[in-house]
Amino acid sequence: MKINPKPERPPAFDPNDPRYWDARDLEGEMRRAFEVCHSCRMCVNYCGSFPDMFSRVDRDIEKRGAEGAELVDATDFQSVTELCWQCKLCYIDCPYTPDQKHEWQLDIPRLLMREKANRAQRNGVTLQDMALGEPGKLGALGAGPMAGLANFVNTQSLMRKVNEKLLGISSEFPVPPFASVPFARWLKKHTPAEGAGKEGRVALFATCLGDYNFPGIAIDAVRVLEKNGFSVSRPDQVCCGIPNLDGGDIDEAKRKARTNVASLSRAMDEGATVVIPGPSCAYTIRKEYPELLGTAEAKRVAANVLDLMEFLDRLRKEKRLNKEWKTGFGKIAYHAACHLRAQKIGTPGARVLGLLPDTEVDIVDKCSAVDGTWGMKSQHYEMGRKYAQKLVDGIEAAEPKLVVTDCPLSGQRILKETGKRPMHPIEALAEAYGLGAAS
Repeated sequence: MKINPKPERPPAFDPNDPRYWDARDLEGEMRRAFEVCHSCRMCVNYCGSFPDMFSRVDRDIEKRGAEGAELVDATDFQSVTELCWQCKLCYIDCPYTPDQKHEWQLDIPRLLMREKANRAQRNGVTLQDMALGEPGKLGALGAGPMAGLANFVNTQSLMRKVNEKLLGISSEFPVPPFASVPFARWLKKHTPAEGAGKEGRVALFATCLGDYNFPGIAIDAVRVLEKNGFSVSRPDQVCCGIPNLDGGDIDEAKRKARTNVASLSRAMDEGATVVIPGPSCAYTIRKEYPELLGTAEAKRVAANVLDLMEFLDRLRKEKRLNKEWKTGFGKIAYHAACHLRAQKIGTPGARVLGLLPDTEVDIVDKCSAVDGTWGMKSQHYEMGRKYAQKLVDGIEAAEPKLVVTDCPLSGQRILKETGKRPMHPIEALAEAYGLGAAS
């Protein structure tokens, strides 16, 4: 029997809704979504999930007499889900979504996240997902006094291969280094620049990577914001929870969301604007926290946090951005991170960098196929490289003097594939101001 593409009732994407955990309801929604996507096929080149989905429906039509997706089963659902790296691009471009006010109400990323969560509830979170699900805890252990040893271990191919066997983390993916001085320690000793605070207060959600792996991003955020007259604080914070969502661990993602919402809400109450330099963390807080927690406080935080470069772009629009540039960069290849585009704010970093003297910004809007933890998994590493090739080709075609990305993990992919070490746009801006290297 042909599946009706229109749902009988709105799909359950809220983990607080009992229907979210109903296996029969999920099965019906998976089949309905497969039916719609199989008929459309617009997203066939986006990731590995869609070719896999289509081949499984085609198999049933050709060999089992199916009319569409009515015979696909749990094995098919799991296979398609595991090939999704949650870039959200299919949702952005899909004409059948709730955002498009379409009656079919399709949301493939949330549906596949739901499938993973239901599977994790039944079978437990995998060891691989548990290992990748705690970048904050891992960072706290590896950064600081242990950074030298941790980084040495991460450069040893034998140790990486052992880790790959034990935890399934690819020995080829360039894992982020640990910093000898975490951001919070630097900030505690930092003396604010003269005039910091005259324009207002900013609370920086530094992200795990900004805290422990690439503190230069968070440090340069402080220095650039102070250059523009803002005082900067770091409210108490934990990992945003996106690695837990990737692994299907809804309960742990909720716990982290509650911690961060309470802290960021206090910062807002004290008059600070909360900014986030990482697109994936910003997306999670803005888009996932309201669903995860369903509270007025979570919705308030989600509605008021800003991407770091979005905040600076607002200063540009308001003619309040300090333009005392010391240098430009020539040709910049600017990678438009997927989770930045998923927030529907465009590429604010590119707009700000475009103000610099003798600078041309070439936007490369292709996916890095890393997106959180997926690209680090050994079983997905080669597929990730394949799907990232358009990004690599776009960067090389630009022939840039500098590569920029808001996403540090995308930066690791770019470094591995091109040999070019990207900068975060805030790092490039700090250099343009003549602030020197972060230290």
